[in-house]
Amino acid sequence: MRAVVQRVKRAEVRVGSEVVGQIGRGLVALVGIASDDTPEAGKLLAQKLVNLRIFDDEQGRMNRSLLETEGALLCVSQFTLLGDCRKGRRPSFDRAASPDRARPLYEAFL
Repeated sequence: MRAVVQRVKRAEVRVGSEVVGQIGRGLVALVGIASDDTPEAGKLLAQKLVNLRIFDDEQGRMNRSLLETEGALLCVSQFTLLGDCRKGRRPSFDRAASPDRARPLYEAFL
């Protein structure tokens, strides 16, 4: 399982013109599921994300977690994170889980 994480003041996800998810201050996580991932890997990643100490404390140091700041988490499934571009010009997505396999793992992660 792989994630790209960004701190945000606010964020939203749109499908066409419809807002399908939005948050205030918190984290946006793009999450990719590999074909060999397990529910345990999802649990570990979820725990890691909410406990990352990347929010400022009273002294301005990044020393507080999402849980401590009571921030929000917006997750987006993103199979392209598993793309392998080491060879040629066309990425290989062989490591990415198929939708049938990825969906229950992603839902368990959530």
